[in-house]
Formats: sequence, C-alpha cells, structure tokens
Amino acid sequence: MKNKTYNTKALLIATALSIFMIVLVFFGSRKLQNFDAALVTYLFGTVFAFFGIVYRYTVWLQRPPTWIYFKRGITYLITGKVFSHFWFATKETVENIAFQKFIYPRGKYRWVAHFMIAVGCTSAFLITIPLTFGWINFAMAPNTISTYEAYFFGFKVMDFDLDSITAFLTFHALNWSSYLVIFGSLYYLRRRLTNPGLIATQSFEGDLLPLILLIAISVTGLGLTYSYQFMKGFAFDFLAVLHAVTVIMFLIWIPFGKFFHIIQRPAQIGAHIYKKQGMKMGMAVCPHTGEEFATKLHIQDLKTVTKELGFDFTHEDGTSHLDLSPEGKRSRLAMAHLKARKEGGNLFG
Repeated sequence: MKNKTYNTKALLIATALSIFMIVLVFFGSRKLQNFDAALVTYLFGTVFAFFGIVYRYTVWLQRPPTWIYFKRGITYLITGKVFSHFWFATKETVENIAFQKFIYPRGKYRWVAHFMIAVGCTSAFLITIPLTFGWINFAMAPNTISTYEAYFFGFKVMDFDLDSITAFLTFHALNWSSYLVIFGSLYYLRRRLTNPGLIATQSFEGDLLPLILLIAISVTGLGLTYSYQFMKGFAFDFLAVLHAVTVIMFLIWIPFGKFFHIIQRPAQIGAHIYKKQGMKMGMAVCPHTGEEFATKLHIQDLKTVTKELGFDFTHEDGTSHLDLSPEGKRSRLAMAHLKARKEGGNLFG
C-alpha cells in the first residue's frame, strides 16, 4: 500500500475555506455586479494561493511542537489575565509585525529596507485583494462628471472630486506601494549579490527569486501607470499581460516558497506569550550544572512531544535526559564516552 502524499485533514479544511471565500466574493460583490471580469485571472491566482496557504498552514499546525505552541498560546490569550495578554499581543503586533522591530538589531539599513518591503506588500494586499474580489468599487456620482463614489461591499463610504488630493492618493496608492517594495528589494538584492557569506549559502529559488518577483511585479505595475499617463497607452496590453504573469507567479509561490514566512510570522506572538507565561510558572534547573536554562513549562511540553514522536528519554529512576541543559547533556555524553572507554581498556581507541 502506497503512502499518501497529501494530508486529508488539511485538504478538506483548505477546500472548505476556499469555497467559503468564493461565496464571500459572490455576495460581497453583490452577486458579481461589482466584480471586474478583467481581474478574473487574478481571482484564480488568489484562490489558488489561499488554498495552498491554508493547506500548508494546517499541515504545519499538525506538527506536535507547533500544535503545542499554538494551543498554549491561544489558551493563555483567552484565559487568565486576558487584558494583560491582549495588551502584550497588541504591543508585539505593533512592534514586530507593523514596525518590524525584530530586524533592527541586525542593522539599521536592513531594518529600513525590510520595513519598506513589509509596508509596500501589506498595503498592496489590502488594496488589490478587495478590488479583485469586487468588495471595493468606484463609480461616477449621479448627475456629475467630476465626482467619484467609493463603495465597500456595495455600501457607499465616501465620495471625492477627481482633481482632489484624495483622488490622487487613492488612485496612485499602488504606485507608492511599488516604490517602497522596489527600494527595499534592491537593497537586499545588492546585499545578496555582494556579501561573500550570503553568496556561499544562498540559493536562487530561496533567496534571489523572491526579490526578483517583487521587483518585477512593482516595475510592471508602475509601467502600466506610466503607459497610460505619459505614453498614450503605448505597450499597455503587453505590460498588462506581463504584470498579470508576475503577480500570478508570486501568488503561486507564496504557499511553497520563502514568502510563506509572511503567514507564519504572526504565530510568533503566540510563542512569545507562551514564553512569558512559562517564566511566570518558574524556571527549570539543570541537575548537572545547577543553573536555570529553560522554563519548566517548556521542558514538560518537550517531554510530551518527544513521547508522541516515539522517543522516551526517561531513566529508570524516573528522571529524564531532557531535564539537562544543553551544556549538561554534552557533559553527561562526554562522561559516558569516558566510562565506556575505561571499561574497554583503551582511552584513545
């Protein structure tokens, strides 16, 4: 009997949620009344990316260590000192998700570049996905040729004059996102092409291709704007097709490549809550070194996970090899080697 190459539970969840998203597209666009048929290829790409993301994320969550972190993080977030945990999660979201603070210790310029890419990509997603789904649309106000109305899920939210600053910022929002992504990506691309350490360890598909895709999407998107504004539509059709190809490649790449870390990053907040709560519950002391090295909660969960995976490190006296710190494990291993060689009568063989 052949082993399955897919995860049934993840497949069912991804399929169900993808169907639910399509239903939201149908009703959110007022039964496709506000859906732009020209964006149908982007819709298919987005649905495929969503399916892949949900599938891989579900598989990822089913791993015993990940599930422990996830389950504990959610439990601590909604029980006990809820306000305290919510404030901590909000603070972590602002600092490490919005402002990318975790990058700053690696270098100021690296942080600026990463922040530009993060803001550019996030803003682009927030704009393009609702537009692609037909959740946001614009229409000319009745009895006028200079006022636009903006609708969200079919409900009017605002109107503005075509020659206003609001119109300029709104209709060029993706351009600002593109500039941020280009500048940030070029910095990292230059670094990966000139840093000897990175050149020795990087791969094309894992490190260079993501940056090339981001730059290609942004450049072709800007090309569309410059084509119809400054070149009277020259090569617009070609640029539109090229832009669609790069975007769809990007969407397909998200679940399977380096871009997936964008989806995983928020889960880090749960890990931080887990660590914070564990420290409150007390630290584990290594019986060999006599020093604290991890939380008791972490060691307890580590024992549970290893047993689920078929590894039991419990000794006959009830203690466990996992009670030792990394330094303690190395020392005990060295002592065991020394003892074996002494019993074998050869210290050097």
